[in-house]
Amino acid sequence: MHIHILGICGTFMGGVAALAREAGHRVTGCDAAVYPPMSDQLRALGIELIEGYEAAQLDQPGFAPDVFVIGNVISRAQNPDGTARYPLMEAILERGLPYTSGPQWLAEQVLQGRHVLAVAGTHGKTTTTSMLAWILERAGLQPGFLVGGVPLNFGVSARLGKGRCFVIEADEYDTAFFDKRSKFVHYRPRTAVLNNLEFDHADIFPDLAAIERQFHHLVRTVPGSGRLVVNGLEDSLERVLAMGCWSQVCRFGAPSNDFSARGEPSDFEVLKASQPLVQLRWALGGVHNQLNALAAMAAAEHVGVSVADAAQALASFENVKRRMEVRGQVRGITVYDDFAHHPTAIRTTIEGLRKQVGAARILAVFEPRSNTMKLGAMKSQLPWSLEQADLAFCHSGGLDWDAVQALEPMGERAQVAASIDDLIVQVLRSAQAGDHILCMSNGGFGGIHQRLLQALASN
Repeated sequence: MHIHILGICGTFMGGVAALAREAGHRVTGCDAAVYPPMSDQLRALGIELIEGYEAAQLDQPGFAPDVFVIGNVISRAQNPDGTARYPLMEAILERGLPYTSGPQWLAEQVLQGRHVLAVAGTHGKTTTTSMLAWILERAGLQPGFLVGGVPLNFGVSARLGKGRCFVIEADEYDTAFFDKRSKFVHYRPRTAVLNNLEFDHADIFPDLAAIERQFHHLVRTVPGSGRLVVNGLEDSLERVLAMGCWSQVCRFGAPSNDFSARGEPSDFEVLKASQPLVQLRWALGGVHNQLNALAAMAAAEHVGVSVADAAQALASFENVKRRMEVRGQVRGITVYDDFAHHPTAIRTTIEGLRKQVGAARILAVFEPRSNTMKLGAMKSQLPWSLEQADLAFCHSGGLDWDAVQALEPMGERAQVAASIDDLIVQVLRSAQAGDHILCMSNGGFGGIHQRLLQALASN
């Protein structure tokens, strides 16, 4: 089968492409923006990438896909001059060509008949999914997985696996322009992790209650013999369960929950029903990662992996690309790359780095690039999210709201630039030996990490 993927360089659709390629299909795809690590992974797999969404793709010699898999970046939107923003999609519709969504293709071609372990939540999905896949791998279960990033233990974001288990990052964002259900309702998991739940995706959800309803749709799909692994510290998730629950619930986080922790996040006891089971010493820090670990262990237990074996696996867990990833060090200045973009994630990321570096200066460099942040729905939370940074630098290009005004409570600690070139100049003026420059974005950020390292070296 030849499948052509529209929006192939997104983390999810890139994973779908990798799975399809491994299954023996011919895979091609197109996207408007190509950046690592997904673009590197796709090229390494021998997948042909086409830049842009021009309808002329359909008329290439020998180009006759059996099905078009449509990413949720694709819409029926028009440009200011009235032309279609995605003319390829318009041509597919006009010609009556077969198309489907990424989640539906995945459900039908990959997940059918497998024990699906789905990890949902506003934060920590990628890391927790990676942890869970690594636990099952070390336990000899040879799981398949699809992660919205590249786990360093595996080096790829997706694989089919040879065992019965498939671990998937379960996103609540909508499926496609023609299917407005959340992606995760397609997956029909037997084990579902509900990691946390805050307001996000302001472009498609009016309020938190609307997202809670979608999470309950996921709960409805879990069978009676299934397990819901639920963060017991989250009131929002308790409201989700109150709408109805038909499966076993295993809570984690609070001291009275089924799974809890005692000790520092990098070295802690894992307790089950308040009884200590095992000590976990590992390379990660931060309370958020401690909670992620508890969730992953509780989920792995449902498919027969003991807590002791899970903890042993996590001791060698290497996290995910773009999760506090050190990109380089020049003249005593360390540059990091992180995927954080929601205010809570930004705050949590900075807190984690603060615990690592102590009193050293942290320069937070970020762009409000997600749809939620572009709309300004959470701009008032930015000063709070940046509290533990010594200086903050915001790329305001493409925003319809005033970033200077939003960051005004930070005073001289915050600077704003409309272009990445100007942002780099601002950072270079402020950076000094011993600093930690933390770059945060859910996109490529104009290659700012390498550009900063090169500029620091040349200076």
